[in-house]
Amino acid sequence: MEARDATAGAFVGTDKEKKSAKKDAAPKAAKPHTKSRMEEIFGFRKEDLSYWENLVALLNRPTDPASLGIFRCMFGLLMAIDVTQERGLSHLDYKYLDGAPVCRFPLFNFLEPLPLDWMYVVYLVMFLGALGIMLGCFYRLSCLMFISTYWYIFFLDKTAWNNHSYLYGLIGSLLAIMDGNRYWSLDGLRKPSIRNAHVPLWNYTLLRTQIFIVYFIAGVKKLDADWVEGYSMSYLAHHWLFDPFKVILPVESVSLLVVHGGGLILDLTAGYLLFFDATRPVAFFFVSYFHCMNSQLFSIGMFSYTMLATSPLFCYADWPRRFFARFPSLLSGVLPLTTEEIQPSASCLYPEIHSNSSNECPGTQNPAKASKMRFKHKLGAVFTILYIAEQFFLPYSHFITQGYNNWTNGLYGYSWDMMVHSRSHQHVKITYKDGKTGEIGYLNPGVFTQSRRWKDHGDMLKQYATCLSGLLPRYNISHPEIYFDIWVSINERFQQRIFDPRVDIVTAEWSPFKPNPWLMPLLVDLSPWRTKFQEIEGSLDNQTEIVFIADFPGLHLENFVSEDLGNTSIHVLQGQVNVEIVEEKKNHTLQPGDQIKVPAGAYHKVYTISESPSCYMYVYVNTTEAALLQNFTKLQELQERIRNGTETEPLPPELQPLMAADDDREAEVNATDPVVQLFLKRQRRMKEVKKRREAGVLERLDRFAVKKYYAIRRGFLMTAIAIRNLAVGLPPVEQLRSEVAFANMKEPEAEAEPDEMLKREVGHAEL
Repeated sequence: MEARDATAGAFVGTDKEKKSAKKDAAPKAAKPHTKSRMEEIFGFRKEDLSYWENLVALLNRPTDPASLGIFRCMFGLLMAIDVTQERGLSHLDYKYLDGAPVCRFPLFNFLEPLPLDWMYVVYLVMFLGALGIMLGCFYRLSCLMFISTYWYIFFLDKTAWNNHSYLYGLIGSLLAIMDGNRYWSLDGLRKPSIRNAHVPLWNYTLLRTQIFIVYFIAGVKKLDADWVEGYSMSYLAHHWLFDPFKVILPVESVSLLVVHGGGLILDLTAGYLLFFDATRPVAFFFVSYFHCMNSQLFSIGMFSYTMLATSPLFCYADWPRRFFARFPSLLSGVLPLTTEEIQPSASCLYPEIHSNSSNECPGTQNPAKASKMRFKHKLGAVFTILYIAEQFFLPYSHFITQGYNNWTNGLYGYSWDMMVHSRSHQHVKITYKDGKTGEIGYLNPGVFTQSRRWKDHGDMLKQYATCLSGLLPRYNISHPEIYFDIWVSINERFQQRIFDPRVDIVTAEWSPFKPNPWLMPLLVDLSPWRTKFQEIEGSLDNQTEIVFIADFPGLHLENFVSEDLGNTSIHVLQGQVNVEIVEEKKNHTLQPGDQIKVPAGAYHKVYTISESPSCYMYVYVNTTEAALLQNFTKLQELQERIRNGTETEPLPPELQPLMAADDDREAEVNATDPVVQLFLKRQRRMKEVKKRREAGVLERLDRFAVKKYYAIRRGFLMTAIAIRNLAVGLPPVEQLRSEVAFANMKEPEAEAEPDEMLKREVGHAEL
């Protein structure tokens, strides 16, 4: 294939020269056209960009609708599934908690969820819209139903924002203005005039460029030093998916070279490689492998499958015809059209016919006549240019909305900075002060909300504080002041404060267009310490854990050491601190290199008294867990002796459950000794995890299908209950309870995914 077909296939989508006469309705001149080098590479001439009229004609060039129609069908199907999954239809009642005092985080504060039964209607409309897109049935109405409800749900909850959810909304909005129902659609059966008709080239240009931006900008964002140095997603290398790489490389190299290096190279090059014929098969392989891995590494719903569905958009627009032509003719009634005849369309611009001999244009049912440039053609070109420019601009618009994202200011939901930053939270404290009595108290972190993202974003923290100030008066707390002390580590740095704990967030100033005045700066000067962290952690045994802390001058950390942590000490790395043991009423001043042991089951305070930030680390041993593991080892050895017949001593009653088989749940239940009970439970879980990992493909697919079935089942049963409630009113409580219990039915022995923890950001628990 010629090189020009590749880039053209990406941006302008011209077909192969030998088939172009059959694919385009535009009649051609009698004399063969000699292509320039630029036209061979890019699919268009320099003259097509020299004048506005030529550019409009290029973007409205008639193009095969087949690839767009197949993508429309796949996207609609994936979004219909997504409604029940990531959008939350299957757990809508838990998400919105109708009537309960809940703090929410909408984009605009005036946005509020409807009553629960009506929210089910909203989701039903969104589902029907996605279904209509898939079938190409009442296409424009279906797109409107989908995107109107989708953006409402999207803007209703910022805590659920992510780049791929944003992408779904963009693609849905783009499809709404495109002619996606010209191929393999029910609308084509109802209206023969649009069936198998050309679509303007800008339909493909927008979608292809949008996917290119997703890949390329994500790659540019990964040029960040933290990603290049391997600190952003280092925990991923421990996942079983990377075991083949660990055969030849150590885990550290797998993290640096495969996870971070491979991710960077793929994102930067995927869009370009998909453009060219010679590299497209290689790109398909690596992109498909990448997204299949992501589907196992992260809980990201339909994103991996949606990106897989976008890849064929970079192929020639007629690929579905050639693909489905290989199927038996017996299936032609249900498969997409394979005929090469395409109808002309008023949405496209056709060039003037120069020869009467070419009036009968091959590849069209009716010969296309030269069309006049209309306002809609110019509008399509203008929209294409403005949309592409806006999408390239938004990822770098952080200077406009500076109050939204902490440590990476800007519109975090529109940046394509996927997986660039990982956070772990060590310590979260919410303090309230009664404005009337001066009484001080503490709130459980996350009270009145199910979200955890408020801890990282100033706009959400402001909304949360405002909500708490409205709810606390119900509990006799008048005019409350709310203070947050939140410690975060970003990309394996020191744990440090993200917000000023001395500021009352209820009355604090916040604006989306101004820097956040109560945001503490990221201590980037301390980033080189991360290499030292790895050395220190590598020198510790498996029973010892460590947490690195950095604090600002004039502030202090109040911490409680659990009784399980019987051997906890503070080691100063930089700066000067004063450690106050609250119960003993003693103070100890520590310099770099000094250390002090802090008592378990008691509070202590660490004051930073140096002029520069202090750095110190907690070194601790979970003595309770260590003793438990030691007991487990002894029980394991005893169990092995029982099984091989070398144990001659009679077992006491509390140890007799060890004689049971590994899968004997009754022995676990009947165990009187709590340590034996935990040991048997741990053994059973390890066996189940091993069984899951060693399961065959069919068993994995069956487990996946069953899990999805019960989730989808619950969503639609609860939707039916909600519609019935709106139509005829609420039934008796007992009937409603039994209906909900029936909807809540789950698969037998449902268990959590064994690798669920690796799909989430992990961090140390609080000391």
